[in-house]
Amino acid sequence: MSTIRTLTGITTSGTPHLGNYVGAIKPAIQDSLNPGISAYYFMADYHAIIKTRDPQRVHESSLQVAATWLACGLDTDRVTFYRQSDIPEIMELCWVLNCMTAKGLMNRAHAYKAAVDANVAEGNDADQAITMGLFSYPVLMAADILMFNAHKVPVGRDQVQHLEMARDIADRMNHHYKVGFTLPEAVVGENVAVLQGLDGRKMSKSYDNTIPLFEPENKLRKSINKIKTNLLEPGEPKDPDDSTLFQIWKAFADESQIDYMRREFENGIAWGEAKKQLFELVNEELKGPRARYEALMKDPGYVEAELIKGAVKAREQATPFMERVRRAMGIRPLA
Repeated sequence: MSTIRTLTGITTSGTPHLGNYVGAIKPAIQDSLNPGISAYYFMADYHAIIKTRDPQRVHESSLQVAATWLACGLDTDRVTFYRQSDIPEIMELCWVLNCMTAKGLMNRAHAYKAAVDANVAEGNDADQAITMGLFSYPVLMAADILMFNAHKVPVGRDQVQHLEMARDIADRMNHHYKVGFTLPEAVVGENVAVLQGLDGRKMSKSYDNTIPLFEPENKLRKSINKIKTNLLEPGEPKDPDDSTLFQIWKAFADESQIDYMRREFENGIAWGEAKKQLFELVNEELKGPRARYEALMKDPGYVEAELIKGAVKAREQATPFMERVRRAMGIRPLA
């Protein structure tokens, strides 16, 4: 059976939260245990500077994100776990792909169009404050993917367009230079939970509605108590499918626990009691990883060593592959 290469990037622009854990980290680590998968996980620190210009935040997030993956059980001997900025070939490939990517393709990118629409709606110049980083973000994403010829890339629905762009760019490179890029496929996890945040919207750092993954028990309890609920009283039946509490419960519970809580909602469980039980469920799963995370945060040297180990492994592939790309384009020694 041939090995399937998968690739996942984690932007280092904030503190990992429950939504990251159930939507990306947990399923990715489970997939990495599959002997038929060769998994690549990277810290997308160059992507982070598109979103934030706070150097301290990017630096701290790099440690937090790397420690989170290690604390959750990522086996760095089985996978390739690296920092994007440690692989200079990715940025070189990004430039090459930029030279082969039509501006019109980038004009259609959702994030760019949304930024333009927002500017126009406010009466500003269409491109006000839009950087080339935001505009050409899909090209860097394509370079991340194509450098390691990933077959499958797990993404949310909002990223499917970027995978289609990566395929278009790879196809064009293959046509002109015969470099043999694999055309990647987007994998949208239909059964992967997308958590709602404290205010009922999608849990996202952009909305400031997240529950940090490894905050201390007392803070986790307080965060769960802040989850928005309706005004239904104890004893009044509640709709579990319209509840952020129940949605988070489902992401951590097994089938019997899900059935139990659904009955409790139908029987009118008090919101305070539901929050108490949710805290106990989530906290029980996170206890062990939280302890490992806290230890790793006190030992950044170990985390750095793991990333360097991954970079060495990644560059064993990236360096000769980039040499092949250069030669295909005519960039090679004269004699």
